[in-house]
Amino acid sequence: MRVSQLAIAFCIALLGFTASALAHHPGANLDEVMGDKEKFFQVIDQPAPGFDLVDAKGNPVRLSDFADRIVVLNFIYAGCLDFCPLHSEKVAEIHRLLNESPMKTQVQFITVTTDPERDTAEVMEGYGKAHGFDSANWVFLTKKPGEPEDANRILARAYGLEFTETEDSQQMHGVVTHVIDSGGRLAAKFHGLHFEPVNMVLYVNGLINNAHAPRPPSNESWWDWLAGWF
Repeated sequence: MRVSQLAIAFCIALLGFTASALAHHPGANLDEVMGDKEKFFQVIDQPAPGFDLVDAKGNPVRLSDFADRIVVLNFIYAGCLDFCPLHSEKVAEIHRLLNESPMKTQVQFITVTTDPERDTAEVMEGYGKAHGFDSANWVFLTKKPGEPEDANRILARAYGLEFTETEDSQQMHGVVTHVIDSGGRLAAKFHGLHFEPVNMVLYVNGLINNAHAPRPPSNESWWDWLAGWF
């Protein structure tokens, strides 16, 4: 096992401790600590744009349905030939790491297609299996029947992403993974494909515990100590 893999495994073990054992997390300094550690991290701290979509079976799904969880949200389309498969693999790795910890029931992963015409129910149902997502806390969403074909691209724009159709049926777009805090606050964005998955795991853990943990008793927090492992 490589050093980086050992470090991630160690982090997951730490996250398995009780709330009292996590008392020395960064608290109110979470954004500052993550900003110093992860150069692809951006603080947003504003209400997340709401949505009312459907899953592969046509069941309605709203962002507000997960007000008691942390939501990890990304936009892709299944026919993408460049960034989307890589983005999905990145998110799937984070999904796996979080699901190996007690945080599994506290985090919801949501993927939204920007190509609802081609991403049929069959395509959506197969996408999660192909990328290793656990349907217990991951869902692939599309627009509701009767909505315009560009409805989800408009939603992506509300999150600061443009998906522009090209003549070859592809879409030009950026890559962003959004982290929405409980209560619907868009806490932060992780840009691109080169951020460290473990940093998002630690950030999500910080959001979950932020309201409950006391301040560290010394100048060195457990986060500072843990940072020495990377």
